[in-house]
Amino acid sequence: MPVQQEPFGKTHDGRAVERLTLTAAGGIEARFITYGARLSELHVPDRAGDKKSVVLGFDSLPPYLASEPYFGAMIGRVANRIANGQFSLNGRTYTLSKNNNGNTLHGGKVGFDKHLWQARVVSDSPAAVEFTYVSPDMQEGFPGEVHARVRCTLTQQHALRIEYDATTTAPTPINLTNHSYFNLAGAGRGNVLNHTIEIAAESYTPVNDKLIPTGQIVPVAGTPLDFRAPTAIGERIKQTPSGYDFNFVLERPSANLALTARVSEPTTGRRMEVWSSQPGVQFYSGNFLDGSNVGIGGAYEKYGGLCLEPQHYPDSVNHPNFPNSILQPGKEYRHVVEFRFFA
Repeated sequence: MPVQQEPFGKTHDGRAVERLTLTAAGGIEARFITYGARLSELHVPDRAGDKKSVVLGFDSLPPYLASEPYFGAMIGRVANRIANGQFSLNGRTYTLSKNNNGNTLHGGKVGFDKHLWQARVVSDSPAAVEFTYVSPDMQEGFPGEVHARVRCTLTQQHALRIEYDATTTAPTPINLTNHSYFNLAGAGRGNVLNHTIEIAAESYTPVNDKLIPTGQIVPVAGTPLDFRAPTAIGERIKQTPSGYDFNFVLERPSANLALTARVSEPTTGRRMEVWSSQPGVQFYSGNFLDGSNVGIGGAYEKYGGLCLEPQHYPDSVNHPNFPNSILQPGKEYRHVVEFRFFA
């Protein structure tokens, strides 16, 4: 059966959480849970045909309900940071829930990652599921009632395709993404410093000591963030204050999918390409992992997984020179990302 549904546990207030397993013929297997519409496992073969989950996650619900760093979650209403938890729109200032050094991170204290999503099976061939969530007006301080929909499909080309859609009843910032941590050697199998990465970006957005963009867009040339050619993640990581956690500016001649990044792991031969329709991608090297989260495959040590999150630039709502992240009523927010795997 290409799509299977089963109980995964209950939340603190007794609501049932489901797990949905998608299988592609002769290819990859993905498991999602309805709590945060999270990707909890993604099994991909290596060059010898051995399958391992290449995303960090848990095989039971309680660790997700405890404090954990957004493993596999769908992030909203606004991914990344908003400075001082505040923005102005149409002459009104909105104060948001603050949850990160006085700023708003990934939608606030109770973002989309901490809510139950409704799930339905879309197709068995290809295996596809759709998650929906309705965010009430002023949830976490954001205006407008937002209807979000995320469709996840395993394609016949060994890829996970994620399609995001949203509408709103009032002007509001929207920036959805998925926060999976990838380790192509297998979840829990050491760090990702030996992974080679290439990012299709000539520029990035510098940040201050609280990881808030300064508003500048500067070239990556001559910096530790120059990944225009394949480079081992560990090669220059000590040249950054605490590891990589930066937004890279992508060239976007159209809204079509374009190659965003390539990652490869030498011991297994697994390779991943990220294709996206977004103007930016956040590369995070798992700097705050510390071994305290023990999940599928073992303990997740520092740099134990990397995130590549296609999205709008962080804090776009406070920088007029950044791409516009405001969704208007009557319009539809939409973007697509594909994670393609090879061995």
